[in-house]
Amino acid sequence: MPRGAANGVLEDLRELGVDRTGSIAVDGVDMMFSRSAERIEAEQPRVLARAPLWAAVEARIRAEGTYVPSFYLFLAIAGLIGAVGILTNSQILIVAAMVVGPEYSAITSIALGLDRHNRRRVREGTRALTAGFLPAIVVTLGFAALARATGLQSKALELGLRPVSHLIDTPDFSSLAEARGSALLGVSISVTSIPAASDVAVSLAFADWHQAWGSLVQLLLNVVVLVVVGVLTLRVQRRLWQRATRTPGLR
Repeated sequence: MPRGAANGVLEDLRELGVDRTGSIAVDGVDMMFSRSAERIEAEQPRVLARAPLWAAVEARIRAEGTYVPSFYLFLAIAGLIGAVGILTNSQILIVAAMVVGPEYSAITSIALGLDRHNRRRVREGTRALTAGFLPAIVVTLGFAALARATGLQSKALELGLRPVSHLIDTPDFSSLAEARGSALLGVSISVTSIPAASDVAVSLAFADWHQAWGSLVQLLLNVVVLVVVGVLTLRVQRRLWQRATRTPGLR
């Protein structure tokens, strides 16, 4: 049976209450040889073979929405890496901070909670982001203050030349047009959360209150936008796939 067809089967089982009175377990098949299965697959719309198994997608999001101590640790580490990137005007380190940061698991979990009207999931995800970002900013602030006290910041930063920080704080068209080719990467990643959190801490350490406020607003705006995009993506893709799999004669 094509993978996409399992969505209907799972919906029917849930309507029968199997998941409430018992349990439903789904296991993937790595390899199968079957003439009958090949014939059935050939007779079915090809879109069914490409359709995602939504139960598995949601289960993966729910599994990633568990906030163990390492979640908060990696947020703090990502904040420190982002601070080094800002202090040295290094776009590569900003990207590295994004790779380390685990905040997207919480953001997608909140999006799923909003999509499924699960208040507990939304509440836990919001709490995890708040409890994660605040300590990360505090730790990063201490690191940036130490860097300033020991003179480890770059000369360009001392002169007020902060292209990476500026792009994080104000990622507008003019900054894109004025940026050098190598700095364009900073524009594309400045709409994320970890660089904005790092810039809040660095700006506070260097008493740049305007920059700190702008980065804080950018952080909150980015998280909200990512959650909204996540909800819309889940809903739109689910409806598109449902419509495609129900269209007769689709090949």
